[in-house]
Amino acid sequence: MRKIITYILLFISSIGFAQSSMVNSQVETSSIRIGEQFQYKISVKETENVILPKLILGKGLEIIDSAKVDTINNMLIQKYVLTGFDSGAFYIPQQQVFVRNQAYLTDSLLISVATVEIDTTKIKKYPIKSIKSEPYVFDDFKIYIFLLLAALAIIGFWIYYFVIRKRKVTEDKPTYKVLPPFEEAIYKLNELDSKLLWQNNQVKEYYSELTEIVRNYIERELQVPALEKTTDEIIGMLRDFQNANTIQTSKETIKKLKELLQEADLVKFAKSKPISIEIEEDRKDAEDIISNLKPKPTPKKDELE
Repeated sequence: MRKIITYILLFISSIGFAQSSMVNSQVETSSIRIGEQFQYKISVKETENVILPKLILGKGLEIIDSAKVDTINNMLIQKYVLTGFDSGAFYIPQQQVFVRNQAYLTDSLLISVATVEIDTTKIKKYPIKSIKSEPYVFDDFKIYIFLLLAALAIIGFWIYYFVIRKRKVTEDKPTYKVLPPFEEAIYKLNELDSKLLWQNNQVKEYYSELTEIVRNYIERELQVPALEKTTDEIIGMLRDFQNANTIQTSKETIKKLKELLQEADLVKFAKSKPISIEIEEDRKDAEDIISNLKPKPTPKKDELE
């Protein structure tokens, strides 16, 4: 029976010895003062299939820094920089390290953190000084400056509103002469020519402005929403007016208008590129349409009688 117990004790001691020989932990000092730093090191006598732990500390100790794992003489070494900010005795608990899927535990280490003693006998004493007034700065007067500026603004507003404004002579508002639809359309056509849009490869912009001038003329002259209507709607509306004998125009003029609007739609939406001769012809047609599309005059009372 004694032999069996002896073998068991030897077996347990051999396991403890194996663990301690495989994994080791140590500190450079076990006693520090508050705020001092010290080094904690874990060393493993193996370099392959080793899993080092995420360092777990007890209350009172903190990690300041950690170095990269180093390999020295076929050993893995992990170093940490620790410190303590509370006085007392604190343990660095056992850390679990895995080597070839087998767990090993490091020793727990006791660290003593002492307060820094102050020798009050060596501190030079000075007499208590009287309270000194602080010099004035801008912030001391800032609120008064803002109040003064606000008061001046209010006074200035009242002076302007009740004195200057009443004495101010009312200026005549500028008057603008509204051109008749035909004169406005011709003016805008000449203005469009001066822009040289299609000559500078801006054909789409040219046709957009050209048809807008024609549409705006129809809208003002015939008092219909031509700018909001499609090409087919405008042509259909003009044919209805012609059949009702309410406008002065010809089928040729309506045909030119339809072709001009269709050509503009192709340029704007189908990326068509007419040649210069066709563009100049469309410009001439636009002026002909404006010149030959007018509402029929309303008969006077004398003529009706």
